[in-house]
Amino acid sequence: MFRYTKLTAFRELLVWLVTLIGLLPLYILVVTSLKTDQEALTTSAIAPPTTVDFGAFVEVLTTTGRNSIPMSIVNSVIITAGAIFGLVLLGSIAAYVIARRTRTWSTLTYYLVLIAIILPAQLGTVPLYIGARTVGLTGNALGMILLWIGILLPLSVFLYASFFRGMTTEYEEAAVIDGATPTQTFFRVVLPLMSPATGTVAILAGLIVWNDFFNSLIFLGGSETQTLPVAMYTYVGGLVSAWNKIFAVVIISMIPILLFYMFAQKRFIQGFAGGLKG
Repeated sequence: MFRYTKLTAFRELLVWLVTLIGLLPLYILVVTSLKTDQEALTTSAIAPPTTVDFGAFVEVLTTTGRNSIPMSIVNSVIITAGAIFGLVLLGSIAAYVIARRTRTWSTLTYYLVLIAIILPAQLGTVPLYIGARTVGLTGNALGMILLWIGILLPLSVFLYASFFRGMTTEYEEAAVIDGATPTQTFFRVVLPLMSPATGTVAILAGLIVWNDFFNSLIFLGGSETQTLPVAMYTYVGGLVSAWNKIFAVVIISMIPILLFYMFAQKRFIQGFAGGLKG
C-alpha cells in the first residue's frame, strides 16, 4: 500500500523545481518575443510584457529580400529534406554491404567510418569550400545537400550497420528463395524492417542540418539561398540586438522540427531502444 511520506513530498517538490528550471528558457523565449522593441531592451528578461504584441512575428514573417524568413524556411526545408533522403538511401546501402560481408575490407571500412565520426568536420572546411566553389556548388541548395551527406554519412552508416548486424538473415533468405533479386530484397524486405533506424537517422540528421549556422554561413554567404539560422543572424547588431524579433524567429524555426519529431518520435524511440538492446 502506497504511503505519502515526507520523502515523497520532497521528491515531488524536487521534480517540480527541476521542471520549472527547465521551462525557464522557454518562458523567457515566449515572453520576450511578445514584447515591443523598446520593452525588450529595457525590461527584465523574466518580466511579462505589459501588453501582448505580435508585431515581432508580423515583421519577421513579412520581411522580403535575401533574408526573408519565409524564404529561409523553404530553403532550410529543402536542404534538410534533401540531406535526410540522401543519408537514408546511401547510408542504408553502404551499411548493408558492410554488415553482410565477412571479409577483411568490410571490417576495415567499418573502423574507418568510426574514425570519420570522431574527426571534427571543421578540419576540412577550407578544402571543402575551395572544391565546392571550383565546381559551382557554393551558394545553392544542391551544394549544401551534398556537403551534409558527406559530413553525416559516417554517422548514418554507423547507425544502420549496428541494426543490420543485429537483424537475422531469415527474411532475406526467404526473399531469395522466392526469386527476388538483391535489389528487390533490400528495398522491399530489408529497408522496411529498418524503419526504427531510419527514424533515428532522420531525426538526428534533421536536427543537425536544420540548426546549422556555421556551414550555412560559409557555403551560402552572400547568396539568395539563406537558411533560417543565417537569416536570424541579421537581427543581431553590433550595438543593439532586436531580441524580440530574434526570439520570434527562434519560435518559428522550432515549429517545423517539432512537427517532424512528433511525426517520427515513435520510430526514434524504437530505434534508440533497439540500439541499446543490440
